[in-house]
Amino acid sequence: MSDRATRDADRDPGPSAAEAPPVDDVPAEPAGPPRLAPRPLDRPEVDEAAASVFGRPAGLDGGFATPAARAVAPPVPTIAPPALAAAFGRPASVAGSLQRPPDGGPAGPGADDPFWAGAEDDPWRDPDSGVALGPPAVDDERPAAAPAGEGARLSLREVLFGRRVHPRALALLAVLALAVGAVGGLVGRLTADGANALTEPGATIASAVPARERPPGSVADIAQRVVPAVVSIEVRVGQEGGTGSGVVIDGSGFVLTNNHVVAPAAEVPGATIETVFSDGTRTQAAIVGRDPKTDLAVIRVGVANPVVAQVGSSASLAVGDAVIAVGSPLGLAGTVTEGIVSALDRPVRLEGGNVNAVIDAIQTDAAINPGNSGGPLVDSTGAVVGINTAISSIGGGGEGGSIGLGFAIPIDDARVIAEELIRTGVVRHADLGVNARSVEDDTSAGAQVQNVQQGGAAAAAGILEGDVIVTLGERSIAGADELEVAVREFEPGVTVPVQLIREGRPLTVSVVLASD
Repeated sequence: MSDRATRDADRDPGPSAAEAPPVDDVPAEPAGPPRLAPRPLDRPEVDEAAASVFGRPAGLDGGFATPAARAVAPPVPTIAPPALAAAFGRPASVAGSLQRPPDGGPAGPGADDPFWAGAEDDPWRDPDSGVALGPPAVDDERPAAAPAGEGARLSLREVLFGRRVHPRALALLAVLALAVGAVGGLVGRLTADGANALTEPGATIASAVPARERPPGSVADIAQRVVPAVVSIEVRVGQEGGTGSGVVIDGSGFVLTNNHVVAPAAEVPGATIETVFSDGTRTQAAIVGRDPKTDLAVIRVGVANPVVAQVGSSASLAVGDAVIAVGSPLGLAGTVTEGIVSALDRPVRLEGGNVNAVIDAIQTDAAINPGNSGGPLVDSTGAVVGINTAISSIGGGGEGGSIGLGFAIPIDDARVIAEELIRTGVVRHADLGVNARSVEDDTSAGAQVQNVQQGGAAAAAGILEGDVIVTLGERSIAGADELEVAVREFEPGVTVPVQLIREGRPLTVSVVLASD
């Protein structure tokens, strides 16, 4: 025996289990070292209903009952939980089992019993019906979920190291940051270079050119729009020639001008008419029609899609309105002069060469010189209101130059004449059938009849030689020239009242105007 065994044998074994004293006799302080007791177990109370379902049957101690015990063990009655019993149990007033048929009742489906009536058509009551999935049980009255509020914001640390953001998004943000930095650096470099250039010793600052404003309606604006529609007319008769002006009034190439500008070419065989546009284009022209009594003529040029002037109305003019004359005075093409309307309805007799006509003119102080004839007189909108025709000068023969008195044919009259010339080539005017001279006394003025044409309109109305005509229609007559232009305001065949003075007494007669 070893020394350890000898020591154990000599040790006092103490009392045996059979001889152990009662618990009350155990001393409070054991002689040996203290021992740790097991922690007490927390055993909650078991629900009676749960114990009846899941507890061991009476007489069974193990986890599984032996076959003999299972054979003789009576069925264990189950107690349904109160909540399930209240929801699915039969009412307390109804006795009997849920199994059908009850004892002594009908045998089953098909028997005459209300329970089985219609059982074959009701899958819930037919035990042989197949299994099928129905729609989900959705509570329509269930309140909608409250909208989610704003989520918590991420810190820089969570973005970079918290794996809260996809790496691709971080890479895209880095690329955008680099791009913004590169663009900012480039702009800064360019700005710095521009600033350095101002501090260099050799840097110079360019001087600013004063701006020139040409608002709509200015003379410069009107000239830019009108000059391309104005032509310079060159008439050549043998070794001689003359110049004038014209304005394009139709896209087909019709040009309105003065009769005295193109008359030499119409009267002399072999004469030529050539037009020159503002861009230098030259083309031959042909006479469409002439009206010597109003000193108007229409020619046609062979130019495709020419610039056409805007035609206005002379009836809306008032004394003092600004006007612009455009033409080729003294052979200087594209000349523009500015002025105002000095007077309206000014009877002017045109004399010189083969011209003997009277016009009811617009008087203007815009500079008009030889060569302006046939060119347009335009208003402040750039619309043609007259055709420049004559000047009043100190020198003889109208060659003395402009002294601030120019005359233009109103466009309202010129338009009617031009349309008739384009349609038929000739124009018919109303005729009174008298020759008259201007007279005046201390109180009045008028046109005194010198002779009456036999078979004319005046003779048919009873007008006699010596009668002084003072009114024709609604226009007062102050002289022979005004009587002539007043008659041309009417169409042939129109009846007009004529007031006259015969032997000191006023008299009114009705005259049916004839045609010339």
